[in-house]
Amino acid sequence: MTQSLSGARVFALLTDGTQVEIRSLGEADREAVRDLHRGLSEESLYLRFFGLNRAVSEQVAGRVCRTDGEGHAALGAWLHGDLVGVAEYEPTDVPGEAEFAMVVADRVHHRGVGTLLLEHLGSLARAHGIVAFRADTLAENTAMLRVFADAGMAARRRFSGGVVELTLPLVSDDRYLDAVAERERRADVASLEPLMRPRTVAVVGASRRPGTVGAEVLRNLVSAGFGGAVYAVNPHAAGGDLHGAPCVAAPAGLPERPDLVVVAVPAGAVVRAAAECGRYGARALVVISSGLTAGQGRDLLAVCREHGMRLVGPNCLGTANTAISLDATFGARHPVPGTAGVVAQSGGVGIALLEQLSRLGIGVSSFASVGDKYDVSANDLLMWWESDDTTRLGILHVESFGNPRKFARTARRVAARMPLLTVLAGRSAPGTRAAASHTAAAATPEITRRALFEQAGIVATDDLGELVDAAALLASQPLPDGPRVAVVSNAGGAGVLAADACADAGLAVPVLGPDAQRRLTGLLPECAAVANPVDTTAAVSAELFRSALEAVAADESVDIVLALVAPTALADLRGALGGCGKPVAAVVLGQPESVVVNEQGVPCYGYPENAVRAFARAFSYARRRGVPPDAPPVLPGLMPAEAAGIIDGFLATRPEGGWLPPVETFRLLESYGLPLAPWCWARTEDEAASAAREMGVPVAMKAHVPGVVHKTAAGALRLDLDGDREVREAFRSLAGRFGDALEGVVVQAMVDEGVEVLCGAVQEEVFGAVVIFGAGGVDADALADRTARLAPLTAREAGELIREPRLSALLLGHPARPAGDLAALRDVLLRLSRLAAEHPEIAELDLNPTLVRPDGAVAVDARVRLLPRRSWDPYLRRLR
Repeated sequence: MTQSLSGARVFALLTDGTQVEIRSLGEADREAVRDLHRGLSEESLYLRFFGLNRAVSEQVAGRVCRTDGEGHAALGAWLHGDLVGVAEYEPTDVPGEAEFAMVVADRVHHRGVGTLLLEHLGSLARAHGIVAFRADTLAENTAMLRVFADAGMAARRRFSGGVVELTLPLVSDDRYLDAVAERERRADVASLEPLMRPRTVAVVGASRRPGTVGAEVLRNLVSAGFGGAVYAVNPHAAGGDLHGAPCVAAPAGLPERPDLVVVAVPAGAVVRAAAECGRYGARALVVISSGLTAGQGRDLLAVCREHGMRLVGPNCLGTANTAISLDATFGARHPVPGTAGVVAQSGGVGIALLEQLSRLGIGVSSFASVGDKYDVSANDLLMWWESDDTTRLGILHVESFGNPRKFARTARRVAARMPLLTVLAGRSAPGTRAAASHTAAAATPEITRRALFEQAGIVATDDLGELVDAAALLASQPLPDGPRVAVVSNAGGAGVLAADACADAGLAVPVLGPDAQRRLTGLLPECAAVANPVDTTAAVSAELFRSALEAVAADESVDIVLALVAPTALADLRGALGGCGKPVAAVVLGQPESVVVNEQGVPCYGYPENAVRAFARAFSYARRRGVPPDAPPVLPGLMPAEAAGIIDGFLATRPEGGWLPPVETFRLLESYGLPLAPWCWARTEDEAASAAREMGVPVAMKAHVPGVVHKTAAGALRLDLDGDREVREAFRSLAGRFGDALEGVVVQAMVDEGVEVLCGAVQEEVFGAVVIFGAGGVDADALADRTARLAPLTAREAGELIREPRLSALLLGHPARPAGDLAALRDVLLRLSRLAAEHPEIAELDLNPTLVRPDGAVAVDARVRLLPRRSWDPYLRRLR
């Protein structure tokens, strides 16, 4: 059985795009291991075992295929059913270290088998507490040394008697992840060549009847002018010509092996058709068919993996690449060639985007409707665009995420090269799941999606209209250097509306400089307004309006120019709306289309608000793109082993998970240096009184009752207890209220007043650890003033979290309130994010309230819920 960390089958890509299976080795694989070693050349045998003893194959097979014992692991790479590589590790006498060894069949050298095995075995080792591999290789074994050098690990080398002794730290730092990502990009692009740049295309299920999916896909392929060979597959039309393409009865009857096959047959026939295509050597499938059952879907993907075919769909519109006139869709019109790459999960949304981009003249470079995305997804298209010289703008419509962590990292890299836009799909889905903590209730699908897109550098819009508006601007204009807008209008009222829209969108409308105002005064009628917004009056000619645009664009205080035109009988100003050296957009009031791009390449909107929102999106992207990426900072005092011990100890007694008791909760948080108000656990009235005397300040008392999470609502909290009598009375009150259910109380020092914030984390099934920050206290849910980021945070992301909610005005200070200690709060968020990211068993973590004061930040209440979870490596190279 093929296994990975999760026990599922794992396929990955070699450097040439070929699919290879990675799985654990067991007793049933002994003969395959023997055959691999017997087939090694004398040179390979010598380099691997420092000698030429072929009897070693039996010894190796017994070692790597054994199932008894602990600490060892062995993985095999299988290509078309043959074992072509083995990697293994064995524990050494050094805690956390294992000895690594690997062998690769001669016939697959230099195809990336060794590096892929090293990555997968390293991921498996990390999950089992191994922190470093040790490997010995001959100094002349340059191929193996190259594998280690290219891996991205900070290898330490020592030479001894012709042998290189290497130590490979198994750390997933940026250097390692960047190296893995580059290998993945090259392999992925190679695997997509037959899909996006095929030389031969066949349509299985091509129909004689116009208006059917199979007929229209075939007609589009032929009529688009695709330069390669196109064939139809239909047993009822074999031997003839179908819609301009030769027709055969079955895939095996094709005169040449197809790179790409479009499948448009009933759901029940899809798997059989895919298998026939695979056996004949097809390299990629686009499955238009919908309605597959779960079992049929599993069988379809298994067939594609067996034959090494990349798969788009099922339930999709198709694919297109205008650079080679490929239109393998059933769209009504061919997409116009251009610079926008598009990937859409919904076929209907894909059609709308193709139509709008074609209408605007932006056009499309490549397109994929991924449908149910069994295999090819937005991640793949991002890497394709990154390697494509034509694509200058990427548009994504994504309803679900298979691996959001890898998506975010890939998108962030691609977004540094080109703008990426998306629409927030699914925002109206039930967002607040049944949850006991404030943090879990805050982690709605919308807030986590926004966090993902923000960190990935993707421009996220609320609807398709906004997306098209932003695309029109980003595709036609340079990026703005800043947020300062000059508004020039021949209708004063429209200029006021535009200025208001700028303020709402976070853009500035500065007063123009003296030189610009003098020039405008000399150009325009006496009653014109020249400060900004500029009102040219309705009487100006097109030439004067154009000169006014150039005058404001020359002002150093202006980054963006917005021209507003109200059509009049006095002059047609639309011809004056051209480029002026800075990003420019126009508003043509009364324009029937929401946005058009005029002959001068200027986007023209129907309303000021649309243009301003597009500029705000462009500035947001430009600002983020100009900031170099930063890594999670080094935080002193973290004790992950202690945290793991607390978590493992609880789950050993509660394998189903649950809320961590107070003492363990506080110790867990303290293991990562999170600041807590001084606390003490007490089971009796006397212990509570003694704890309060020891603290010597007014204290709070919190009852611990299983099942009670929100203490205020349950009456489980007593505040400002000063003196022995008040403490004892409070304990007796809680004991009377909860009876035998009271397991004890937390006595905690009262903390000086500050801004109450919520700092929390929740493990999302898809997104992983998500950090939530916002308004705290008992009103946290009612205020719903919060934002989120995926963990672990960088220092910049922690700062963004602090500044995004409305309560940031309180944290930054005002005349009646001093500013809070933002550095201390940032440190809390960073430590919390690391704790959640490194321990996926933490299902919910809630520091509410955390009090932010001028002299620090401290949590006065905390709760943690644990669930058993298996570690999962989101950056491991593998196909879906």
